[in-house]
Amino acid sequence: MLTVTRLLPPNADIPVVATLSLVACDRAKSRHRFTADDGTPIYLNLPRGTVLRGGDLLGSDADSWIRVIAKPEPVVVVTAQSSFDLVRAAYHLGNRHVSLALAADRLMLEPDPVLEAMLSQLGGLVLTTATLPFEPETGAYRSSGHDHAHDHAHDHN
Repeated sequence: MLTVTRLLPPNADIPVVATLSLVACDRAKSRHRFTADDGTPIYLNLPRGTVLRGGDLLGSDADSWIRVIAKPEPVVVVTAQSSFDLVRAAYHLGNRHVSLALAADRLMLEPDPVLEAMLSQLGGLVLTTATLPFEPETGAYRSSGHDHAHDHAHDHN
């Protein structure tokens, strides 16, 4: 079993020994056993609260690297006739602490009949289902878990 203890942001120049395709809820698990796409058993032992993103690199103590793939999953794509309608939808979903992927022209969320009914009642929105990689926002107070320990000094005056 390959134990992963390090995380780096995406870097196409780093060679990988495997890929690990995970849906969004699995990318929020920082201590868990998974199976890589090639069958290699992997144990994530990352700091609690780590949220993985598609393209991230997971490193073992043996300097083996694994690329995280955001696995396509069922989502609801919300588009709007106006930017106000989209902002209003984001506001109502945010009030319910719904995980959302944000783009300038759309929102994406996990399928939920109650939320879909609420959005339909708001009006001005188009809801479509799709199977896509889901990369929800991690939130203003959550770390992505990336190791940002670089070789530069910080001025704390």
